[in-house]
Amino acid sequence: MSQRPSHPAPRPGSPSARRAQAAERQARAAERQARTAERAAAAARRSARAARRWRVSPGQPDRRFKVALIAFGLFASLLGARALQVQGLDPSSNAAWAVSEVTREAVTPASRGTLRDRNGELLAVSEPAVNVVANPHTVNTKDLDLSSLGPRARLRLSAGRGLVAGLLTEYLGGSFQTYYDRLAPAKTDEGDDVQYVVLSRQVREYTYVVLDQSVSRLGYAGLQSESAPVRTYPSGSLAANVLGYMVYDSELDQERKYPFTGGGGLEQALDDRLAGTDGKERYEFSSQGRIPAGSTVVTEPVDGISYNLTIDAGLQYEVETRLRQVVDQHKPRSVAAIVMNIKTGEVLAMAAYPTFDPNDLAQADPDNLRNWPVTDAYEPGSVEKVLTFGALLDAGLVTPGSTLEVPGCVFSGGKNICDSDGGHATWQLTATGVMALSSNVGSLLFTRQMDKQVLSDYLKSFGLGSASGLGLPGEGSGEVPEASMSDQTRDQIAFGQGLSLTAIQMASAVGGLVNGGLYVSPTLVKSAVQSDGRAWEIPSQVTRQVISPQASADLLSMMEAVVTVNHYGIEGYRLAGKTGTAERYDETCACYRGYTGSYITVGPVEDPEILTYVVVDDPTQNGYYGSQNAVPAALDIMKVALPRYGVPTSSSEAPDYQIRW
Repeated sequence: MSQRPSHPAPRPGSPSARRAQAAERQARAAERQARTAERAAAAARRSARAARRWRVSPGQPDRRFKVALIAFGLFASLLGARALQVQGLDPSSNAAWAVSEVTREAVTPASRGTLRDRNGELLAVSEPAVNVVANPHTVNTKDLDLSSLGPRARLRLSAGRGLVAGLLTEYLGGSFQTYYDRLAPAKTDEGDDVQYVVLSRQVREYTYVVLDQSVSRLGYAGLQSESAPVRTYPSGSLAANVLGYMVYDSELDQERKYPFTGGGGLEQALDDRLAGTDGKERYEFSSQGRIPAGSTVVTEPVDGISYNLTIDAGLQYEVETRLRQVVDQHKPRSVAAIVMNIKTGEVLAMAAYPTFDPNDLAQADPDNLRNWPVTDAYEPGSVEKVLTFGALLDAGLVTPGSTLEVPGCVFSGGKNICDSDGGHATWQLTATGVMALSSNVGSLLFTRQMDKQVLSDYLKSFGLGSASGLGLPGEGSGEVPEASMSDQTRDQIAFGQGLSLTAIQMASAVGGLVNGGLYVSPTLVKSAVQSDGRAWEIPSQVTRQVISPQASADLLSMMEAVVTVNHYGIEGYRLAGKTGTAERYDETCACYRGYTGSYITVGPVEDPEILTYVVVDDPTQNGYYGSQNAVPAALDIMKVALPRYGVPTSSSEAPDYQIRW
């Protein structure tokens, strides 16, 4: 029997092969559906069996009660556990968390103490102002659910950010873009909405009120204010280097404290006492701001201490006006002046020019912010001869009539030191003549009689080499060489080189030497009062006898000879004085370049009271000698100061002093 021939296998990719593959896929899909249906049926059977176990038939009330009781017990257990956690395990932290969610704490800045001059004129005062702050979330949404609003309402709300930024720009100035960016919705690191940003600081209260009304009229909310008093200086730049200024402190701002502190002068030196103690206010709030009927807890601030200074604003103005004239005429780097009452140590005026306006600190040159009569040490030149001869007179090494042959130059440290005229024939001078003619050679020859240790000790007792105690920040101490100094250094010290000091040190030292030899440390504070009206005790001044009364009287007569010989007097008063012209050490080149001119004067000679010291740093026009640039200014100041303080005119004429023998 013949076999039937088998069909050949379809070729891959042929129509018959594709039909076979499709049939195979359909078979597998049907098989999966069958297994899925089987599993679903099994799950339904299991659910039905479980439901039957818990089903309570109408004839089984006890079982229904038991089920309800079990459910209630589970719910009560959960509530009890939560109550135990909240009230039993950590009640204080949970209560604090709840309160923190609806309360906010704000600093209530204390009113900073005032600074007044000796006559009660306001020099620095704090005035009411506010920081403008905002809740960006409220500004942008009014705390509404935007998804529930129609297109027009959503568009209006979204425009609020730009409208508010525009009003801020109009009323407060500044950049529209800056305000717009600060009002952008943002999240904290914890994912919460940012609800506090500072838009502008120290805005006048009236300006904020008008701004807030304008925002409210447009139907927007979210702006708020917080107290932030602004420090003002009614007299502008007057005594600015003494008073100082206020600076922003970012660390205090991050702590949500009043972020301005004293940055220089008395504002910095007295900052803790001027600032007082800030208060606090805790209040309930919502996204719309403070809740009007919410609870509020207030800790009242304690206002700062107010000070009456020794500065005389009227005299200070006259001094600063005269210094500006020195700048115009001689074009120095800077110029300074100090006026003191040598009997009390009170600084009546202290000025540096150029200066700045603390009301507009952004426009100030940083180099002009320091009070350089207190901070900067320099080599004083021949004014220092007052100190040299004060020591020599007290040590009994010279008298005003001591005689000396003074050559034009003398050899010291490998080179010649000459008098200012470049060398002269030998002079036969008294000690008074050496002072009157300001002979460098004569001064160093007399000083060679003194032991180096004794010389150093005298200078230190006069207040050199240490801060004056005035208390201003950055006060310089200068430098006085020790006993190990070289012979050349001792010779240089004799006429005002080889040591350094500050203007306040020189004024205080000379003041003590001519005040019967009684040194009185300088002060800028006359009195102080607390916010409750009680007096605040101020530190007592240091007094010490530095030379004998006789040495002081002799020194004063030698200084008067300077005035009479060189015609540095003013009508009606007998004055004593000493000029200085020193080579100026320039740190930029580590060399001597330029000069420092100065003049110190005191009067009246019969009973010295008022001292004036003028220092001109690096004059470049119309003469660099102290006699040319500092003397005229100092005399003009004395013409104002002496009668202003009721100092009687002199009743006698200056004697003829013997300067040669």
